[in-house]
Amino acid sequence: MDHAFFGQPRGLSTLFFTEMWERFSYYGMRAILLYYMYYSVSKGGLGFSQSTAMSVMSIYGSMVYLSSVLGGYMSDRIWGARRTVFYGGILIMFGHIALSIPAGSLTLFISILLIVLGTGLLKPNVSEMVGGLYQPGDPRRDSGFTIFVFGINLGSLIAPYLVGWLGMSYNFHLGFSLAAIGMFFGLIQYYRGSRKYLSKDSLYPTDPLEPGDFRKLMIEVTVGGIGLILVLALMAVMGALNITNFISLLSAIAILTPVVYFTIFLTSKKVTPTERSRVWAYVVLFIAAAVFWAIEEQGSSVLALFAADQVNNNLGFLHIQPAWYQSLNPLFILIYTPLFAALWARLGRKQPSSPAKFATGMLFAGASFFLMVVPVTLFGAGTKVSPLWLVGSWALVEIGEMLISPIGLSVTTKLAPRAFRSQMMSMWFLADSAGQAVNAQIVKFYTPGNEANYFGWVGIVSVVVGIILFALVKPVKRLMDGVN
Repeated sequence: MDHAFFGQPRGLSTLFFTEMWERFSYYGMRAILLYYMYYSVSKGGLGFSQSTAMSVMSIYGSMVYLSSVLGGYMSDRIWGARRTVFYGGILIMFGHIALSIPAGSLTLFISILLIVLGTGLLKPNVSEMVGGLYQPGDPRRDSGFTIFVFGINLGSLIAPYLVGWLGMSYNFHLGFSLAAIGMFFGLIQYYRGSRKYLSKDSLYPTDPLEPGDFRKLMIEVTVGGIGLILVLALMAVMGALNITNFISLLSAIAILTPVVYFTIFLTSKKVTPTERSRVWAYVVLFIAAAVFWAIEEQGSSVLALFAADQVNNNLGFLHIQPAWYQSLNPLFILIYTPLFAALWARLGRKQPSSPAKFATGMLFAGASFFLMVVPVTLFGAGTKVSPLWLVGSWALVEIGEMLISPIGLSVTTKLAPRAFRSQMMSMWFLADSAGQAVNAQIVKFYTPGNEANYFGWVGIVSVVVGIILFALVKPVKRLMDGVN
């Protein structure tokens, strides 16, 4: 058994660093993108309203994860996981290069398209290949995914400081250029490491297209494309084709897509009765995960705006760039990862089930927003408060992430039907997509004077979902049919 990388297979090292550099590029860009969009043109920004910028941030994130459906399909049916990841990395790099060009909103939208497609190709297949490093029943699987998530957050930790400092202190486009360089480094090490340490099985699709399938696929793509064009044309005729309504359309697509996919999995003749039962269990976990990500992902929109407008960032000896707060997410993950890895290793087979971990994570997510009610209520929305309130909020929500994110990645690979392995991995990212699609609509309610109500109601929803999931732990475990 291969134990070359901290007791894990050597291939985990290749995938660890690939995802680390991809997250460096993505989270570096994301740390400054909100400010780039709503800063005035005279300050190097695009001059969007804050509400529009937050909605764009949310739907951008939603589309990034929605495109994982494409990545799963291309891997399962056409390219195989290894090549799909490489092609995705190339698109991501060119997306950041486009954003580094100072040509206004045009390059912003070109960049969004490239990064959305590239991340969709790369992200689910990297995670699927991590699962493929382990044989069924290997007790190292959960700890391997925990180490993998550590790599994700290592890149995410460094990026906001470097890209944020360069972008906000000097020039936004210099910051975006640094993000492109990060993805280039990731591509180089992936190309070299994948040839040495990844299974040759990753070069081939698990469910390749049959001769007649390609024609059917082209028809479906054509019909879908024509349908979208007709919807946009109708909106234009009605005078409703604007950025707000387009975001609403994308939100609806992101929420309906997982419904369609679950229907396909549950009705497919390729899925056995045992696999179908496990998919039903996954539906419950998926809904909880979507609510969690709706809260966690507001760090790049609502909390980023709070950091810029309502936090005292001048500490005398230090001026804190608002973009730097984006490092709190990965910082706490890095702090918590060894603690949780040790905890799960110590508990072994006595550790809580995946549904119980999810339910507990939802309570911590709700508590993170309840904490944000306190400074706004005590001091008022017009008073700049201590940075420690944001630090405390991220500290709580990241406990929730440790109970949901690595566990969700692991349980997805264990519950996936064999015929839809990569596409099932995409479902995990569709939970994030659906959560951020909801965010694109609800962030509009985060307005001056309404901050306390906003944080309070979102926190209540999270806690209620957690309580319901606790009540469903035993039924869900039965549906998982032997998977913990």
